[in-house]
Amino acid sequence: MFSGIIRAMIPNIHIGLNAHLLTAQAGYRGAGINGYITNLIRALPDADPSIHYTVFMGQQGHLPDHERLIQRRTGWSTEKPRRRILWEQIMQPVALLRTRPGLLHALAFVSPMINRIPTVVTVYDLSFIHYPNVLPAVRRLYLRFFTRRSCDRARRVIAISQSTARDLTACFGIPADKIDIALPGVSDRFRPLPTLDVDRFRWRKGLPDRFLLFLGTLEPRKNLPVLLRAYAQLPAPDRQVVHLVLGGGRGWMFEDIFRTIEQHSLGATVHLPGYLPADELPLWYNAAEAFVYPSVFEGFGLPVAEALACGTPALVSNVSSLPEAVGDTGCCLPPDDVTAWTNALARVIHDPAWREEAGHQGREHAARFTWANTAAQTVASYRRALA
Repeated sequence: MFSGIIRAMIPNIHIGLNAHLLTAQAGYRGAGINGYITNLIRALPDADPSIHYTVFMGQQGHLPDHERLIQRRTGWSTEKPRRRILWEQIMQPVALLRTRPGLLHALAFVSPMINRIPTVVTVYDLSFIHYPNVLPAVRRLYLRFFTRRSCDRARRVIAISQSTARDLTACFGIPADKIDIALPGVSDRFRPLPTLDVDRFRWRKGLPDRFLLFLGTLEPRKNLPVLLRAYAQLPAPDRQVVHLVLGGGRGWMFEDIFRTIEQHSLGATVHLPGYLPADELPLWYNAAEAFVYPSVFEGFGLPVAEALACGTPALVSNVSSLPEAVGDTGCCLPPDDVTAWTNALARVIHDPAWREEAGHQGREHAARFTWANTAAQTVASYRRALA
């Protein structure tokens, strides 16, 4: 009843969305935060017909047309971080004065410091706190200072996992009751595909009949040397039958990955195809025997949920947000326990009954993650902010 009264009191809500982080380029931003922002905005109009939006974008962003999504583009590109920062802090307050939304949703970490409009801010993770070397000094300092200030000043803060919510409280002192959770969704593109299509893809890519798949940026927090050492401890006949594919572009300090491959003479059965195009990902997940994700820190771990939606069982680290992504399916392992990972890999290779059961449970678990749910959780945060 109370929510109905509030809805009646706040009709025809106008919300501004800062979507300047949208990019058409492939890579980390295209696959991670960019994907979250794009899919959320597409789903928002259906979540509540009484809300209309003004979407502030740079020249590089692309969204579908919708009568309740008014797109306002700047006259200059904001794809480069410094230009985007200038727009957020100098030009955005002017744009808000002109459009006069009742609420601003800062879709990526930071809201403008000069602003009298109520705000909601989304935080994906605090990797710039825990892994500061991943960003140039100027961007790192900007995110550290302005994210904290933005969260302090916001009426509501949206985190994409319980793990990120806990991190916000621990690192920034944001009260837990001020934080809402809006879990990412999984596109319906990610589903079990016909065997013939998968076999053709495997043949076209020159892939072995059986392989384990990792997908992510090659960087220290992905913890790939532990996975490689665990894989190296498998008997040679197992490695010859089941290869390991590490898909993803090179990030920072990736040299240790290649040293580990060379040290353990894994070059014949470990493959590094580089960045995997988004339109191919469902086929990669379907073709894999299992998905392996030993990362030590993630905002959510969307590749895990995508793999599960394809019916591919997952082995993940038991830290950060990854237990949320995998649920009670698959297998959660200590990120630094090489022997535990070796034993889990051996089970994947030799236990087809486990693979089938874990794959079935994974599909059921991944069905929870929809962009419609993400949009509904986000709109609920708007309502709390305005109430």
